[in-house]
Amino acid sequence: MTAQGRGVLVTGAARGLGRAIATAFATRGDRVAVHYGSSEEEARATLAALPGTGHVLVGGDVSDPAGAARVADAAEEGLGGVDVLVNNAAVNAAHPPLTTSYDDFAEHVQRHVAVNLTAPALLAHRLAGRMVERGARGRIVNVGSRGAFRGEPDYPAYGASKAGLHALGQSLAVALAPHGIAVASVAPGFIGTERVAHRLSGAEGEAIRAQSPFGRVATAEEVAAAVLWLASDEAEWASGTVLDLNGASYLRT
Repeated sequence: MTAQGRGVLVTGAARGLGRAIATAFATRGDRVAVHYGSSEEEARATLAALPGTGHVLVGGDVSDPAGAARVADAAEEGLGGVDVLVNNAAVNAAHPPLTTSYDDFAEHVQRHVAVNLTAPALLAHRLAGRMVERGARGRIVNVGSRGAFRGEPDYPAYGASKAGLHALGQSLAVALAPHGIAVASVAPGFIGTERVAHRLSGAEGEAIRAQSPFGRVATAEEVAAAVLWLASDEAEWASGTVLDLNGASYLRT
């Protein structure tokens, strides 16, 4: 960490939750690498709106091993070192098992695992090694989902990949703790971002909001605040945790 704040890579930061997370870190005084997969124009808008200086734009397909390495290396170079990795990039497309063709189902499974699980693993491997080399007390925060616990009948590969992401984070937490690197995950419920705004109107929106006794869905800023805390020095003892953020819409035992 420098006097200019930490270097933070946020994947999938072009809009929605990723944009809120990038903004939260930048507001704190950190330097942020805004990653995008294909939405370059939106990512540039995120970058331009961030408070502070020293932020960079990083594009690339993190589900591809070579692409993940390039993204990690570009963030390292642009920020002068990555102290915090936030694995936020994800795909979530419906593929009900009994109404989706075999070929389409196979494609969905492979894509969900590649983006939601393989990419975070590759980025964590690439950047954790650099953190250890620099002696940085780094942080890795994974954005998982309540779907990892409650089941997602229309999005089974999504739920499975997020469950794998939670398990990955716990394994990394044990492996990296001796080097002062803490790893944790958040498991949000429904978040009211622009990507899903169409689902929050009409009867479907009423049903979604009714899942929580608060009668609403989360804001991106609420989830970003939790990510920011898990990446803080004060949250080191929370390493290995999976923090539920679903407004009591799903309670684990």
